[in-house]
Amino acid sequence: MSDPFGAEAELINIESHFYQGQYQEVIDFDTTSFSAENALPARVLQLRARIALGQAEDVLAEVAGEKKPELEAVGALAQLKAGDAESAVETIEQLAATDAGEIGIVQVVGGTVLAAAGKADEALALLQRHQGNLEAVALIVHIYLAQNRTESAVKEVASARRLAQDSLLFNLAESWVGLRLGGDKYQQAFYVFEELAQAPATSSVRSLVSQAVAEIHLGRTEEAQAALDQALKKEPGFADAIANQLVWSVITGQDSAEHKAALEQADPNHPFLTDLAEKSDLFDKAATKYKAKVSA
Repeated sequence: MSDPFGAEAELINIESHFYQGQYQEVIDFDTTSFSAENALPARVLQLRARIALGQAEDVLAEVAGEKKPELEAVGALAQLKAGDAESAVETIEQLAATDAGEIGIVQVVGGTVLAAAGKADEALALLQRHQGNLEAVALIVHIYLAQNRTESAVKEVASARRLAQDSLLFNLAESWVGLRLGGDKYQQAFYVFEELAQAPATSSVRSLVSQAVAEIHLGRTEEAQAALDQALKKEPGFADAIANQLVWSVITGQDSAEHKAALEQADPNHPFLTDLAEKSDLFDKAATKYKAKVSA
């Protein structure tokens, strides 16, 4: 059991803000009283939060020339978000090939970069070197679900239960898996997301969208729309909220054209649009095989 007054406990609040997607709160968090041991992890969280809020170029300039592996990894994440995926991947692969690959922050940030760059297997190989790091576990679960490897995700969550089953990260990872498994797991996931989304201290656009997704799975379309409206009121251009509005409109029989156009404007490379384009192309190819032939 961890010491409630130990070094790990000092990071709990700023980490919780980060995992809940409350990035501005992370940036504004007063870390001046933190121990020397936690100064770097706290700084990394704040830099990652700034990247998430679109400040990749500023972060890249700030960490340029830094020799600490943790900050080099953050620099790679900033490079990725700034559009230089090739350099970002190269940096992470170099770090992973050295002793730096045993550092938890390098594993998590590096795994994030590799997964986002389409190198999921490399990301998993790096993340699986972790030593009880729940953020690494959560990212592994996320990657497995993206690969439709639900059974592997279930096993990962089961093995992580012994680490800290009452932690926020564990509850989130278990809820992601629950949304994939369905049945009564939908309701369990909803309880987790609703608690985060509706409490003023923990509410964020991400928790609201997660609540909406659970509501959609439960067939509660009006409640889902209310949660999405809340999310977009907080952040009008949040692509994941718009993507789920698009899904909601299709499910409820509404015209989805407006939402599709809004998503294209917010994030032209959003995975939903990429997947939609791929499936549309496959449908068109399949349809050509069954076109009626007109005889002369």
